[in-house]
Amino acid sequence: MHSSDIFPEGKVPGDVPASSQYTVFVKELSERDRHRILKHFLGLKASDRLLRFGTHLPDEMVEKYVEGLDFSRDTLFGVVSRNFRLVGVGHLAFAPRQEGDDVSDKDRLAEFGVSVSESARGKGVGSKLFERGAIHCRNADVDTLYMHFLSSNHTMVHIAKKAGMEIFREYGESDAYLKVLPADAVSVLKEAVQEQVAAIDYGIKANARAAAKWLGNLSGSKSDSKNPK
Repeated sequence: MHSSDIFPEGKVPGDVPASSQYTVFVKELSERDRHRILKHFLGLKASDRLLRFGTHLPDEMVEKYVEGLDFSRDTLFGVVSRNFRLVGVGHLAFAPRQEGDDVSDKDRLAEFGVSVSESARGKGVGSKLFERGAIHCRNADVDTLYMHFLSSNHTMVHIAKKAGMEIFREYGESDAYLKVLPADAVSVLKEAVQEQVAAIDYGIKANARAAAKWLGNLSGSKSDSKNPK
């Protein structure tokens, strides 16, 4: 999927040449991924948690945040590594448009937040998560995507500029807005295909991890039988 499929036509500043890009599969997450999401957030170092949440969150607050995720209301996306670990999480939170708010013509807006594990940075994971969030908004009849982040969060600034978002800065914080194109048959098909491919990738990695774990347990059992105490 190219950013021009989501954003207005034209070259997007900061695009990475195709030859240097990694293959990133973005899958919609569900209730069964809650513990993996928690593990991902707890694995972020303090400075990264600050950039993701806008404040220093101790482990117990991160746990409460993850416990409160509502998969029936919001949409979360993830990128898994070869060893089936979440290395990127995008959270698309929907909220009703406030009365008198002229930012959108629709009944609701969407706010996007993203975090990427240190081991997966520089591979376009954050941008791919954002692109998936944007096309999901497009197909969900949401015309405005919003991001709030610290102005020192250079990754979010890069994503916002790359998407051509309008950025407003004040007192060390930034708000960015993107007007999302209306849905069409192509955008619906693209999201469906991307989800299907990502689901296959997810399943392969999950099965490989389960097989490796089973073989490890089997090997351990054989060792125990050969060396009884």
